Amino acid sequence: MRPSSFFGSPDHGGEGQGRLGRLLRRPEPYTTFAFLYDALSLDWPVYASGRRAGIEALRLAPGDRVLDLGCGTGLNVRHLLRRIGPTGHVVALDSSPAMLRQAARRVRRRGWTNVTLLCADASTVDPAAWEPVDAALSTYVLSVIPDRAAAWQTMLRGTRAGGRIAVIDMQDPQGRWAVLRPLARWLCAVSGSDIHAYPWRLLEADLIDVHSAARRGGHIQIRVGTVPAPSGTIGSSP
Repeated sequence: MRPSSFFGSPDHGGEGQGRLGRLLRRPEPYTTFAFLYDALSLDWPVYASGRRAGIEALRLAPGDRVLDLGCGTGLNVRHLLRRIGPTGHVVALDSSPAMLRQAARRVRRRGWTNVTLLCADASTVDPAAWEPVDAALSTYVLSVIPDRAAAWQTMLRGTRAGGRIAVIDMQDPQGRWAVLRPLARWLCAVSGSDIHAYPWRLLEADLIDVHSAARRGGHIQIRVGTVPAPSGTIGSSP
């Protein structure tokens, strides 16, 4: 699948405008409340800590190219740009034109020039749509995607060998935080997330040097690992 792409605001045309227009007329879950997403998602009090921890564990360097799969309204972008600097680049992909419109407004408002926004289904897009990245992440996204295994393969195939990938997602709170399970399950249900998806297991199965962490009583799970070299290449395991 070829993605629609635009730089800055989708309201001002550019490559993929026709495709974007068709998508905008298609009902989809995040259309009606995209403009309120940042306020309603409890990101700052609950989920921002997971974003920051996952991005920190990627060990980004100036000049890195990063894929933000399921970027939503672009909440990760400023944290990524702070680390990769003006010579780096963020490829921000999402299937919701309404969410991408909010991301485009954020990009335009901040004056960021090294961000590419792509409108595409993460489970069907061809990773050849962008140059291989040095790092990739998904924050609270894979648990929403029905074919999360295919979306994971998009991240894996689109990241160079030796690159780092982070998956940040949700499960039931544990221990003394277990009293918040009804609230956590309700929030996930409202957002369309499967709290029992455990998508980080996909990362654990395919990557090496996996780092694990948790936040908010285990509700937020963080996994970061390194993409291994293809078998048969110099330095790869037999």
